[in-house]
Amino acid sequence: MASRVKKAPSTRSWDGFTPALEPWILDYLSSNGFEKPTPVQKACFDIFRGNKDVVVEAVTGSGKTLAYLIPVVEKLLRCDEPAKRQHVQAIIISPTRELASQIYNVLLSMIKFHAASEELLVHIKGDEKRPATTKPVVVPQLLVGGITKAAEDLSTFLRLSPNILVGTPGRLAELLSSQYVKATASFFEVLVMDEADRLLDLGFSQEVNRILGYLPKQRRTGLFSASLSEAVEKLITVGLLYPHKITVRVRSLKDGGLVQERKTPMSLQMSYIVAPASKKMPALCQLMEKLEPRPQRSIVFFSTCMGVKYFSRVLSSILPAGYSITTLHGKLEPQVREKNFERFVNTTSPAILLTTDIAARGLDIPQVDLVVQHDPPTDTKVFIHRCGRAGRAGRRGLAVVMLHPGKEEGYVQLLDVRKTPITPLESPPIEVSDEEAERASAKFRALSKLDREIFQLAQRAFVSWTRSYIEHQAQSIFRVSDLDWVDLAKGWGLVELPKMPELKGLEIDRSLGLGIDTESIPFRDKDREKKRQEELEKWKAEKATRIAAGDAAVEKKRKNNEAWSGKIEHEDAKAARREKKRRKREALKYSTMTDKEKEEARKLEEMIEQLRKQNVDKALAEQNKVPDDEFEGFDD
Repeated sequence: MASRVKKAPSTRSWDGFTPALEPWILDYLSSNGFEKPTPVQKACFDIFRGNKDVVVEAVTGSGKTLAYLIPVVEKLLRCDEPAKRQHVQAIIISPTRELASQIYNVLLSMIKFHAASEELLVHIKGDEKRPATTKPVVVPQLLVGGITKAAEDLSTFLRLSPNILVGTPGRLAELLSSQYVKATASFFEVLVMDEADRLLDLGFSQEVNRILGYLPKQRRTGLFSASLSEAVEKLITVGLLYPHKITVRVRSLKDGGLVQERKTPMSLQMSYIVAPASKKMPALCQLMEKLEPRPQRSIVFFSTCMGVKYFSRVLSSILPAGYSITTLHGKLEPQVREKNFERFVNTTSPAILLTTDIAARGLDIPQVDLVVQHDPPTDTKVFIHRCGRAGRAGRRGLAVVMLHPGKEEGYVQLLDVRKTPITPLESPPIEVSDEEAERASAKFRALSKLDREIFQLAQRAFVSWTRSYIEHQAQSIFRVSDLDWVDLAKGWGLVELPKMPELKGLEIDRSLGLGIDTESIPFRDKDREKKRQEELEKWKAEKATRIAAGDAAVEKKRKNNEAWSGKIEHEDAKAARREKKRRKREALKYSTMTDKEKEEARKLEEMIEQLRKQNVDKALAEQNKVPDDEFEGFDD
């Protein structure tokens, strides 16, 4: 009878790695439904678990978080001895609070399966100080600004003595600057930068360099991103010793059997709709109504915070019934951002998240069915990340970008060149009539006429959108000169176009032919309206007083010339500073003179003052001179 040959474990499962994963890690993976490693996880486990640096570029939604968390945790637990108190062993940097919190929560859920770490975390809940341990454990701390103060974070660090820090660059750099926080070569193991390219794109390079300055050069470093920029390539040369670049791409077959590289998962369908501005929002509503099955979680991207703020107030007036709206943008208070994010993630009913690019990267929001880009991003790399919020972990998703007819349709060819092909949306068919567009605009305008706050939001949001449009990187495609301002005003539900430099010289009726007296639009809040009316009456009274005093011309000149920033006051302050500096220089010069030089300087000053007085008297005499035909003689 032939002997049975035992097959080697396949690396398609979690059992096929060398060294083998710890049983508790396998329990965690199994409990969370992770049946097999993704390509990026397999590649990272083969390299990052050893003493090698990695630079990982993988499509969004490919499982990068576990690709570095498991190796990091393993490194800490395989140390010969636990780290001393106040010594950090690992740091994970994230560009946003939301992503940092997400990484921290995934880490917490993982180490709950490690008996010693879980027992320690349970023991130190509350205000208790962490006891000493004889075995290596994992104790994390979350560091993000806005939720806690720096002093509170340091107090927590001293109490918990965590060995792994997860946070945003500013707060991490602040904590590491403390003399009580140590990251020495004896204990520090690994640094991870998640969404590394965005860390630098957002202007964090100074904080990142500060963090690198506190860390030993002998360490393991991992950079993870869906796209690597030139800035990250520069960072590789200064921050990593022996980097191994791992690139995980998706390939698909095009017509004709050609193999095509993709930067997004195959489960994600990316499409576009060509529609004028007035039909964008009605088209969004049709998507929500016609898609089968009905999307449970949808994300709509705007280019500005003010756009999110405005449409969150008016969009519900035209949405199909049953949808709730949540917002997420950079101008929200940190506590509100966290609360809104949790509400959207944990909702059990159909919900729409209106957001900016703050939610475009890294966030693993489960079961997102639809992503709509009301405004195409200024950077085409961001387009991929926005789309990648849907179609994650093999789940089917749809991403739709809305383009104005004309030059903007060239965005399709630009994305194709960048290996991000999109196709026209065919199913469900979206057809918005002129009547539907008019009804939507009328509903938005009705809300603006009822509440001055919404009217002002619309004006500010439209101005900020225009500024953002001007900053598009693909300026040959997104050209302000091609915009249809009247149609845009209809799409935004404006009751009048705001005063903008872009409208100067154009024959456009700012009132849009609506004949609405915008000054009479009241605040719905009675206290705000009462205050507005009081200020309006005060302003009218002051203006009437100036006119009655014959100062109307001066008032007009002042209004035309005075800058909003307080130019006159600014110039007065500058003049005062100049005079102060002059007096200081004169005093310094006077202190170094001899007595004879001082006497000569005093005589010179008297002569100058006398001459100045004579000139003033002469000017007054000329002004008051009586004409010859009215001369009545000299006084005795």
